[in-house]
Amino acid sequence: MNYQAIVAQLLNVEGALAAAVVDYDNGMLMAGSSTIKLDLEVAAVSSTEVIRSKIKTMQTLELNDEIDDILITLGQHYHLIRPLRKLGSLYLYSVLDNKRANLALSRRALIDMEKKMTQTDDY
Repeated sequence: MNYQAIVAQLLNVEGALAAAVVDYDNGMLMAGSSTIKLDLEVAAVSSTEVIRSKIKTMQTLELNDEIDDILITLGQHYHLIRPLRKLGSLYLYSVLDNKRANLALSRRALIDMEKKMTQTDDY
């Protein structure tokens, strides 16, 4: 799969500042790019911990469910995390300018990318 092409497409979303493909088994950044000063290696490890924590909480609460996405809202940014269940331990990570981005459309872009990644060999 061409992870850098995936990242490039995610950066085309209105208000996107950074995007990455990450493996949450080990926190490894598979590909990423940012238009702002953001250490994507650190962001990958940190967002991996967020996913692991949520999975642990769901197990503790005996919730029989899956994570669709996780939204972290900061003063200036949205951070979206979307696990790719059909692709093992990969997830998409996107940072958005909350004044320019449309959150619903940005979430939709992650869903659409997930579908493309699971339905085609083009990536």
